[in-house]
Amino acid sequence: MNALRFAMFLMGIGLTAASPFSAAHNDEYFDSIQAPHGGQMRMAGPYHLELVVKDKEIVVYVTDHAETAISTAGGSGKVNVLNDHSKHKVAVRLAESGENTLKGTGDFSVTPETVVSVFIELPGQEVQSASFTPLKPKSAAGTAPRGGGHDHSDHSHHH
Repeated sequence: MNALRFAMFLMGIGLTAASPFSAAHNDEYFDSIQAPHGGQMRMAGPYHLELVVKDKEIVVYVTDHAETAISTAGGSGKVNVLNDHSKHKVAVRLAESGENTLKGTGDFSVTPETVVSVFIELPGQEVQSASFTPLKPKSAAGTAPRGGGHDHSDHSHHH
């Protein structure tokens, strides 16, 4: 019986390690992949957030760690756009805008040094936040396809 328990334990570890859902991704990983909507992705608690900034409009796409859309119905958020050179901060309110999106508009500009702080609140959930640099140049691997097929030889994910 002990051998059976041990075998099941090892099998559980193997399945967990192989699961794409178990990987916790850092900013470096997200900067090395192509985001689904062409924006920049970050992890915020139980969510992946993708920030798309275009023509004074901000859109935040919300998914879980398996890239499944999370409903933003009844949700809201706030974005702070900070340009270091001007020390000028612009706050933009986000409102639900689609199945898994929050959207807002404002009078702001974005440069490669701009830092965008995103705060989202979905019904019944804690506020989650993430920090973005949307025009940060992508790494050489920045065109890698999205998903768990990246090389683990030089790092490991924390579970």
